[in-house]
Amino acid sequence: MQSRLRVQGHPIQPMLVTFPYGLFVCAAIFDFADVAGGPVFLGEVGYWTAVAALVAAALTAVAGMVDLWDVPPDRTRHTAISFNLVNAGMAGLFLLACLIRADAPNRGASPALLFTELVALAVGGVGVRLGARLIRHFEATPRETPNLHMQGRAPY
Repeated sequence: MQSRLRVQGHPIQPMLVTFPYGLFVCAAIFDFADVAGGPVFLGEVGYWTAVAALVAAALTAVAGMVDLWDVPPDRTRHTAISFNLVNAGMAGLFLLACLIRADAPNRGASPALLFTELVALAVGGVGVRLGARLIRHFEATPRETPNLHMQGRAPY
């Protein structure tokens, strides 16, 4: 399977998926520091980091849906759909936390919201495993024939 969305021969979704994961982890770290008694602004930073992660997750979901059209209808398609649903579940939990915090003073985190974010990160861990399974599957499939400009070059 080849992704429809590519940059210089590399699929876009695996590149994009790292941004929401990293931003969600950073948001949880800022919120942990806020709940642990750190400076007040850390709650606001955690909130806006989670909002940025939600935007990145939306862009990644669009790329995932476009790539899903090309997945063959077998077990791989089931894994790809599960991967996208798990990522949507993680983003949904963070969205819930952001909506609850939107009207809070300084948008600070509470222990319950931090727990929700940690559950979301655990759900995201399942997504990482599913994504790794997909990558292993697609690396095992035969590659498409090299481009004309690649013929005659030695492999790296």
